[in-house]
Amino acid sequence: MGDTTTVQPGASSLRRTIRMTRRLDAPPERVSRAWTDPEELARWLPDRVDGALAVGARTELVWPDRRLWWEVTEVVTGRRFAFRRGWLPDLSLITSVTVSFTPSGYGTWLRLEDGPFPLDLPGGLDAWADAIQTWSEALVMLRAHLDFSVDVRPKR
Repeated sequence: MGDTTTVQPGASSLRRTIRMTRRLDAPPERVSRAWTDPEELARWLPDRVDGALAVGARTELVWPDRRLWWEVTEVVTGRRFAFRRGWLPDLSLITSVTVSFTPSGYGTWLRLEDGPFPLDLPGGLDAWADAIQTWSEALVMLRAHLDFSVDVRPKR
């Protein structure tokens, strides 16, 4: 299973949703915790998490050169984590991200969906391309953290 980008049903052909699937060797509860526990998230994605990763919370993820926010919309421990985030500097493009966790033997199938990205909006195509790169890199960092206990984040 690899990366796919598909048109949402009923949407114009200029709207895209990113869908990525990965198999991880950790159980669903551990994978879920990597997304929903601020200390765990800071071990593989941002340098620091300011705020709680609870429903209704607006949390800031902090790196030395940037900050971004996530607004948590759903947490189902061991099954699903959903949030909204902005992609453009003026916040004219906000997408919904859902990360689902499905047991698979001793491991987990992780499915990430992010969108929609309206390609006809100014900056929409660039945001879509940036999101594909961002999530691809993030899932590599997550797998390195969970499956190999290695931090592969870029050193700044």
